[in-house]
Amino acid sequence: MDSQTSQSSQASQSPHTFQVDLRGLVDLLSHHLYSSPKVYLRELLQNAVDAITARRAEQPEAPALVRLYAEDGTLRVEDSGVGLTESDVHNLLATIGRSSKRDDGLQEARSDFLGQFGIGLLACFVVAERIRVVSRSARTPDAVPVEWTAADDGSYTVRTLPHEARPEPGTTVHLVARAGAADWLSAERVLSLARDFGSLLPYDVRVGDEAITELPAPWDRSYPSPTARRVALARHCHDLFGFTPLDSIELNVPLAGIRGVAYVLPSAVSPAQRASHRVHLKGMLLTERAEQLLPDWAFFVRCVLDTDSLRPTASRESLYEDETLAAVREALGERIRSWLTGLAAGDPDRLAAFLSVHYLGVKSLARHDREMLRTMLPWLPFETTDGRLSLEEFAQRHPVVHFTRTVEEYRQVAPIASAQGVGVVNGGYTYDSELVEALPSVRPGTVVAELDADTVTAHLDAVDPAEELALSGFLSAARAKLDPLGCDVVLRAFHPLSVPALHLDDRAARHEQARAEAEEQADDLWAGILGSLRGSAPRARLVLNHLNPLIRRVSSLGNRELIGTATESLYGQALLMAQRPLRPADSALLNRAFLGLLEWATHPNFPEDGAR
Repeated sequence: MDSQTSQSSQASQSPHTFQVDLRGLVDLLSHHLYSSPKVYLRELLQNAVDAITARRAEQPEAPALVRLYAEDGTLRVEDSGVGLTESDVHNLLATIGRSSKRDDGLQEARSDFLGQFGIGLLACFVVAERIRVVSRSARTPDAVPVEWTAADDGSYTVRTLPHEARPEPGTTVHLVARAGAADWLSAERVLSLARDFGSLLPYDVRVGDEAITELPAPWDRSYPSPTARRVALARHCHDLFGFTPLDSIELNVPLAGIRGVAYVLPSAVSPAQRASHRVHLKGMLLTERAEQLLPDWAFFVRCVLDTDSLRPTASRESLYEDETLAAVREALGERIRSWLTGLAAGDPDRLAAFLSVHYLGVKSLARHDREMLRTMLPWLPFETTDGRLSLEEFAQRHPVVHFTRTVEEYRQVAPIASAQGVGVVNGGYTYDSELVEALPSVRPGTVVAELDADTVTAHLDAVDPAEELALSGFLSAARAKLDPLGCDVVLRAFHPLSVPALHLDDRAARHEQARAEAEEQADDLWAGILGSLRGSAPRARLVLNHLNPLIRRVSSLGNRELIGTATESLYGQALLMAQRPLRPADSALLNRAFLGLLEWATHPNFPEDGAR
């Protein structure tokens, strides 16, 4: 009994081999790993180029030819590469996941090859129902040609052929289109895909008699003058990306094995938009949508480059995020930064044209790069009470650089502050307040201060106490009218005289106002919670200009009802002047005040005591 149990236990622990459903795997490749059936041609080119690379490693003078012939739903791809023996065919073509780049002592030279995952030929089943490979090894002088034929159901056959079937070393791949996929194997489609994927390959690649390689790359060619180079690269950009660039930036990073060019977009784009770049790996197009190639701040350029150092993912349609990619990203960012610095130093007209479109990108960079902020200070435009100026010029005019954090705050205070001689920078736009606050770090001695409602009020002249006391009845009626809106009324004298009233608040006051409104509309439990959060922030205030003729006339009124209507009108007009968003209560007040003024206007002889 013990012997039988032991034998049974050993049998149950013996290893088993995974079974692969090829049709299921093809479905996985076509719907999940690869974004489009077009990658089949890239994989065929990749296999051919790698085979040539392997042969030339042993035979440097060997021919380097790839030929593609498409006709009637079939495709033939011939290469003069290293070829395969019968053993290679069984071990490599019929074993999923095994790559020749890991065998035959070539592990240390894998960086010379394009494909390293052992699944390339399977991509052909996305468009083909049958694959036939005829190959002759260059490593064995008397090797016979070998034929491997596979169907998409997972079956394959292998046989040897006479020498005349393949007189020279190399490999020929024959594809027969599956139902509905014949268009992918048409001559026109094959030529288009071959040009797209293989234009920078280092070998002689042709579709029929037509060469598809265009070497050297546009950025590596010699031109008679810098202007001719700029024109040629602009044409290349238009053909590739569909736009004429503002400028082109050389991306030459020899230590990372990178050569290419970045094209500056001619129109503004959102900083949140992910840029897509074209990346070639040893001449083969890897992806048209590389998003992680550049720092996030460099959203204003589109790149095309060739590299031999970056690592592709298994699908070969994106870049593997590793330390190498991080280093390349930093190096490319430094090249773009150097280009900007060069413009600032030697070509202000081109820099101005660039900043008029892409100032947001430069501001984003300057937030984290103090040297870039120092370089760009004379150039970056900001909205100020003195007009659109650079921070450098504004700081030269004003001993204290005041700024607001929101556009609404700026609109409230800008006219009054300007009239009082207080310079203000609008920090409400993207990155602006951060850059203003960073100003002292690159311009020592500069004083920066946030401008709030209290600071503005402090710069306004107080009214003579006797005059304010005489107007106490008017101010009492006005305050009573605006108190339900969470707004105080104060009297000041300021310029310009044409401004009758100024609405001032700050973020703390707005938060408290929003909390109070929410408390009024909440149920008992939630109202209690909101009530416990009640703050001590100052309330908004309506500052009436005692120098304004209209305010003087209104303040002389004796009818509290008319004073209330006039105060509501002044409050609404001040909100509109500040371009503040109106709450429902504010809109209702404006309607009420407008109708009230119409009623008073249609009864010009109405006595001030309100009797009819």
